[in-house]
Amino acid sequence: MSQAILPNYLIVGAILFGLGAIGFLSRRNLILMFLSAEMMLQGVALNLVGFGGHHKNYQGQAFVIFMLTVAACEAALALALILVLFRNRKTLDVSVWQDLREANQDPVQDESPLLLEPEMTPMHFPRLTPAGLRPDQAASPEEAATRG
Repeated sequence: MSQAILPNYLIVGAILFGLGAIGFLSRRNLILMFLSAEMMLQGVALNLVGFGGHHKNYQGQAFVIFMLTVAACEAALALALILVLFRNRKTLDVSVWQDLREANQDPVQDESPLLLEPEMTPMHFPRLTPAGLRPDQAASPEEAATRG
């Protein structure tokens, strides 16, 4: 591996790690947090492979193979845990599980997100008639909207 290729590996690995860290810290959905953690892991793996190729040894590649094996086991356990938690609470929002904390810890109150737009009224769109039926020619658009 030439000297010019190592910075490319490091840049892409750092971008993957950074995007994963931002996703993990900014999301509240457990599956998205889990996927962000996996993205961080892949960024580290890419850096290990890059350094292994740069130093002309296979220690980085061998470590990545063991790391991927452990990550596969961790993924199976994490998804099983997420499934059990979802069955109990019917949501994947992390803030719902405040009672899973230790007894001496206070629950964290999330700040309400800032609304960028005022609450909009739902739009009513016209509905198509089922196949084989003729649309009502005499009905006004207002009447058709109230029926549909």
